[in-house]
Amino acid sequence: MAVPANAFLYLTEHGNVVVQGEPLITGLASAPPFDEAALVAALRADQAGETAFPDFVRGCWDAGVVWYDVDTTARTRACYGADGGSYTEDYPSVTLP
Repeated sequence: MAVPANAFLYLTEHGNVVVQGEPLITGLASAPPFDEAALVAALRADQAGETAFPDFVRGCWDAGVVWYDVDTTARTRACYGADGGSYTEDYPSVTLP
């Protein structure tokens, strides 16, 4: 996901799909510095169901994340800042009823 653009690219075995959300910023803006603690707080609030997805994306941007990748096969999310900072976490496998 390109966070400031709020643009998603899903690469799947059934075809690739692009979803363009409402951009978080327009025009020229400075990218916030990467803040791992703020990112983890945004992730945990989202995982606990305390925020809606647009709030989560805004939290990522405020934490300095400009791009993140989710790998559903490896069950990881890697978040990247413009200044070279990054954070990766694993997700446990989930079995649906």
